[in-house]
Amino acid sequence: MKLTTRAILCSAALFAGAGAQAADLPVKAKAIEYVKICSLYGPGFYYIPGTDTCIKLGGYLRVQAGLATNSVYDAANSGVGGAQNRLRNYYSTASREDLSIDTRTQTEYGVVRTFFDGVFNWNAGSYSGAGTTASNGSTAYSGASVAGGTLGVYYAFIQFAGFTFGKAQSQFSAPWANYPGNNFDGLPGGGGWDPVNQFTYTADFGQGISASFSAQDQVQHDTTNIWNVSAATPAGLATGAYGGNDIAGTAAPDLIAMLRVDQAWGLFQAAVAAHDNHAAYYGADETSGHPADKWGWAGQLALSIKNIPTGPGDTINLTGVYTKGASRYNFQDYTSSTFAMYGGSGLAGAFQSVGLAGLSDSVFVAGSGQELTTTYGFRGGYTHNWDPRWATSLYGAWAAVRYNSTAKSYICGAFVTTLALSSGVAGCNPDFNYGVVGLMTGWTPVKNLTFSADLAYTMLDQKYASGSTVTLPVQSAIAKPGATYELKNQNSLTLLLRAQRNW
Repeated sequence: MKLTTRAILCSAALFAGAGAQAADLPVKAKAIEYVKICSLYGPGFYYIPGTDTCIKLGGYLRVQAGLATNSVYDAANSGVGGAQNRLRNYYSTASREDLSIDTRTQTEYGVVRTFFDGVFNWNAGSYSGAGTTASNGSTAYSGASVAGGTLGVYYAFIQFAGFTFGKAQSQFSAPWANYPGNNFDGLPGGGGWDPVNQFTYTADFGQGISASFSAQDQVQHDTTNIWNVSAATPAGLATGAYGGNDIAGTAAPDLIAMLRVDQAWGLFQAAVAAHDNHAAYYGADETSGHPADKWGWAGQLALSIKNIPTGPGDTINLTGVYTKGASRYNFQDYTSSTFAMYGGSGLAGAFQSVGLAGLSDSVFVAGSGQELTTTYGFRGGYTHNWDPRWATSLYGAWAAVRYNSTAKSYICGAFVTTLALSSGVAGCNPDFNYGVVGLMTGWTPVKNLTFSADLAYTMLDQKYASGSTVTLPVQSAIAKPGATYELKNQNSLTLLLRAQRNW
């Protein structure tokens, strides 16, 4: 009986265990939702799983070196680069990773788009030598730290129903901006690439014709100098700063209108900008008074011709610009606004030669109104594709800066008195021209990988009387002695080498 009972219990336990295992078996899994290609917006877009939003990731990795310039991209036209002595870097290096995120969603109002483009940079810096060592006695270094770097944000905007909100390229600039055929950053002659915060409405009329109306932030991007010449100092004048930079807070954004025709043959664009010059005070506090605001303006025409007869994919890009009280729309935000370039001299009694020049939106002296600065210029580039792997670009730019007679009297009064200009007021002319010519060749051995070399020759044409001299103070930051210097035109030759992998 005990054996029979034990057998029944064991059998029941076995059946119970089998039932439990059957109950634990998983139900049929749902089909995995694989990432699907989104063909609505071109190649590279995919649907975000579980949504109707498409996303595209992109970017590039860039490694480069600039020879005979301290800023990698620009000419040796100021600071230790312009000094042309042992404190300058004979080469500078930089590495960058760029990441872009583009999302788009179809709605009853049209496409909602967001776009972000950020960069991780590591740029080589400089050492400081004798006399400028760190407080602990070691050699001082300025630049990205070891295993460090910087984070940059280029684009961050939303587009909806024809509106653009956020950081995007200025509507004033042509699509190629300051790169008509070059990697070199320092071309004058029109609006620049660097994105700016803006509120823009774009009307699309079809057939590639559109118009944009924009209010954009003028801070950093669109202002050069508003000089209070009454605050000029010997140290500032020796670097091309013709006064104290007396910019106040923001009062109004820059206002832009642009018309564009973009078709298979190329592109034509006309743009105008209005820029408010809002100065601070004549003196140290608000009781000293201030000049009234004065609006400046800029106008630009741009033309691109595609697939010209010289070869498939060959292009010509051109811009021409005129500004009055809005100089940054000519000398775009990657160019310098003060110039001090040194060279040799054969003039008896001169230690060396120097080219001094300064760019401004307006100038004034205590008790006066603002005098707006006029500039004009152009830039252009021609790109020829030798074959699918080799391409060469020839490019150039030129710009002129002109001060009116009142502004010249302010500047020359300070310049002649402070720096002892040998030719006196009669030989004083702060106007100048600035030009660049260059040649770039790129080799693309495989798709999206390009090696390039960009050779740029930069010229500063200053307008002080020939043979004039100035007496400059000691400039310890660039190791220049207090001495007599000949005022003379100067130049700079730089080479930018780059390897870039797009993805």
